[in-house]
Amino acid sequence: MTRIAVIYGALSGIVVCGIITIGMATRDEIDFSGSVWFGYLIMLIGLSLVFMGIKRYRDVERGGVIGFGRALLLGLAISAVAGIAYVVTWEIYLASSNYAFIDDYIASMILAKQEAGMAGAELEREIAALEEMRESYANPFFRLPMTFLEIFPVGLIVSLISAAILRKSEVLPAQG
Repeated sequence: MTRIAVIYGALSGIVVCGIITIGMATRDEIDFSGSVWFGYLIMLIGLSLVFMGIKRYRDVERGGVIGFGRALLLGLAISAVAGIAYVVTWEIYLASSNYAFIDDYIASMILAKQEAGMAGAELEREIAALEEMRESYANPFFRLPMTFLEIFPVGLIVSLISAAILRKSEVLPAQG
């Protein structure tokens, strides 16, 4: 089971990180509102390998039968490996960009608030909150888990759905 988790988790991580990295490298300016949805769509596509990994394990190593708990555990393990790959890739990106992400993000959020008509004390409160976030984001003990929590809930949902579907042997039975 560990081997399947590592293989499919690594493949999932490669898909997610590869597409997101290409997307970030080919953009002149990042639209953070649109990129969030794009990022989650890519995560969902990459984490579809959770389903494939559980199915392979069920069909090849378990004789076509797997319980919900074991399937969920495998899905979570695949998601965790993909999440670790995502965190490592993000940290490499941050280091290579001299940690400019948070500055760009905060500047875009302030601009969006201003364009929406926010001003005065309300804008100052938003800026203070964003500055607090900048300080927190500089701490790797905050940043690393937060980055992991961007992708892992998607993996949790995919794992739950995959385990529920694949626990039934008659669903997509092994060809052989």
